[in-house]
Formats: sequence, C-alpha cells, structure tokens
Amino acid sequence: MGIESVRVPQAKVALSTASVYPESTAAAFEIAARLGYDGVEVMVWTDPVSQDVDALRRLSDFHGVPILAVHAPCLLITQRVWAKDPWEKLVRARTAAETLGASTVVVHPPFRWQRSYAREFERGIWRMADETDVRFAVENMYPWRYRDREMLAYAPDWDPTRNDYRHFTIDLSHTATARNDALAMVERMGDRLGHVHIADGNGSGKDEHLVPGRGSQPCAEVLERLAARGFDGHVVVEVNTRRAMSAAEREEDLAEALAYTRLHLAAPDGTSAEEGHPAGRGSAGRGSAGRGSAGRRNP
Repeated sequence: MGIESVRVPQAKVALSTASVYPESTAAAFEIAARLGYDGVEVMVWTDPVSQDVDALRRLSDFHGVPILAVHAPCLLITQRVWAKDPWEKLVRARTAAETLGASTVVVHPPFRWQRSYAREFERGIWRMADETDVRFAVENMYPWRYRDREMLAYAPDWDPTRNDYRHFTIDLSHTATARNDALAMVERMGDRLGHVHIADGNGSGKDEHLVPGRGSQPCAEVLERLAARGFDGHVVVEVNTRRAMSAAEREEDLAEALAYTRLHLAAPDGTSAEEGHPAGRGSAGRGSAGRGSAGRRNP
C-alpha cells in the first residue's frame, strides 16, 4: 500500500493580535514568531500600538513576522478609534494595509444605527475596492440574542452573502453564534471567499472563539475543503485566550490552534472534484469574483 502524498498548503496561517488579549499587540508579534505563524492580522483597537503604523512596521521588522491583514476598528469598543466617521476608518485601514504590505482589510457590516453608513455600505465598499489592490473582505456576523429575544444589530445584513461584495471573510465562531451551516456559507461565498477566521463555537448566544476542534463547528471540513480547492487566501487564528491561567497556557492554546489548522490545510494530492473541489476554482456559491455574478440574494 503506497504512502499518500499531501499538497503543501497555499494558504498562510496568521495569528490575530486579538488572540493574545489581555496581552498586548506587541506580545502577539513575539508569540507569532516563537510559534512559527506565517504572519499576523492586526486588530485595530484600543491598544495604541495597534493604531500606529510606524510602531507596527517596527514590530514586524524586528520579529520577522509579516502583517498579512488589517482588521478595521468596527467593534462597539472601537467606535472612536482612528475617527468617528466609519468611512474614514476604512480609508485609514486601507492606507495602513498598503503601507504595511497587507493584502486584506477585514470589515464588519455596519450597525443598524449607523443609518447613512449602512445605506451606502455596499456601494461604498465596491468603490473603495476599485481604488486599491487591497481586498476589502466583509465578514459574516450574527443576530444578537438575549434570553428568548433576537435583535438584528447589523445592516444591510449580518449575513454578507445576502449582498453583493467582491470579497468575504468567514468566521467560524460567528457561524456558530448565528447557528448557520458553515459549509453551506463557504459554498455561497464561492470564489469570493478571500479570508478565514478559524475558531470554534457551540452555538450559544455568545461569540465564543474557541480553539478549533473544541466546539461543534466543522472546522476540519472547512479547512480541508478549502485546501482541496486550492484556496490561497489567509487563514487567521482568532481565538479567545482570556481564560488562560498563564502565559504558557495561552501559548499552548495558540500552538494547538496552529497545528490543527496546518494539519487540515494539508490536503492529499490528486483530490477529485467529487471529493472537495480541486485546485483552481470552487464550483458552488455565487459564481466568479466579478461583480453581480449570480444574483444579489440567496434563494
């Protein structure tokens, strides 16, 4: 019986700086270098270093860890980071990405109370994407839940596949919180899926961001399907390590997440189309990466 060879993954595996919280952005670069991550995604938030392009470049150069993506400050706690105007935030995120050599800006859909921003969001993201080689990858979110009540906090929609964007980010903690079928979402995103936040969850009302493999999400299946497809975007470990009892335990979790991700991205050579979409292009989803490929709404 012959030994089955595996294909070296095309996708790079990065560490989100949010994964080391409550440690600092600077600590994330050090940990990423020590554990052997391919790069980092910078979560721009209240840590002043995360907002300082020159400081980020120095950290990247010192540790030899490239910055692969910039996560724009879209969280509730970052409403005043960089600017109050959400479009100015995205302009600054794009400039940071271009300056730092990052290929992707991750952006959330607007909050519903950002009415003007929400109305223009779809057109505005296309306009900004046309002005740069940096990808604006819109991330899937989830309804907010309290007891038996559900609040739709995002507009135009928490599910970006219901709108027309050039690139998507899929976050598997968010699919858990939304109680989505993650594999079906991957297929709807099709070739527009340019970025992955790998994490896990159990479908509770909380956005858990567990280490992949510790929840109910099909993390392995998603990674294996992308590997078979020849996915060449970035896979970012974005997990919650706040409950780690020590720095050593935090690093163990991040090392486990990296090993898990690399293992399942190493697809066997010669994978057939029936087994998981061969390298090149995904067959399902919304069609090609061009605008307006297969309708603007899910059936």
